[in-house]
Amino acid sequence: MNTVSSTDKPVLYLLPVPLSDAGPAEVMPPRNIEVARSIRHFIVENLRSARRFLKKCDRSIDIDACSFVTLDEHTDPTEVPAMLAPMERGESMAIVSEAGCPAVADPGALAVAEAQRRGYRVVPLIGPSSILLALMASGFNGQTWAFAGYLPVDSSARTAKLHEMERLINRQRQTQIFIETPYRNNRLIAELCKALPQSMLLCVASDITGPSESIITMPLGKWKNAKYDYDKIPTIFLLYS
Repeated sequence: MNTVSSTDKPVLYLLPVPLSDAGPAEVMPPRNIEVARSIRHFIVENLRSARRFLKKCDRSIDIDACSFVTLDEHTDPTEVPAMLAPMERGESMAIVSEAGCPAVADPGALAVAEAQRRGYRVVPLIGPSSILLALMASGFNGQTWAFAGYLPVDSSARTAKLHEMERLINRQRQTQIFIETPYRNNRLIAELCKALPQSMLLCVASDITGPSESIITMPLGKWKNAKYDYDKIPTIFLLYS
């Protein structure tokens, strides 16, 4: 059977992946494991990590019997419609991100948009989202917030973006959320301390759901003198005042 849907129509499942080395059963409900066992066609951000994830869900899954197509930041959008070919044959599929929830700050959104255009059923499954988990634990405004992704690499553009965030925080009380390449995490904190008011609050959420999970909110003035090492650890940053 190629679908766990209660109908005969194909379904596009959005199958979350753990954010850390935690086992799937530790951070996802049993239904997700059932979907992983049942689906044979996958749209994945990273082939290697997707295969590893499925084996963690259930070692009896025959990976070689599954089909995988890669949808990542380098994929030409014109290639996306063809990825849903199994659904045209009446077979369900699943989108698997490299970590966290598919289609949230993730290229899988392109496949979801195509499925919606075709009128297919899209089913999001419960699982860990670094954005929401960090926001929940930050103590910041959860009513209005924005995820900015990666900050600009260019120094002047980066500074301008930080000041834009500062204005949004002050004028709209909007929490600002963003990420950095892991090996630059420490450098980013130092830049924030230098560019923004010392009273502004920074939450650093690191290794969420993992064994070294750390979610700390402090004013930038305290971060400036704090001892920390977040380099090479998946981390998400939040600003508020």
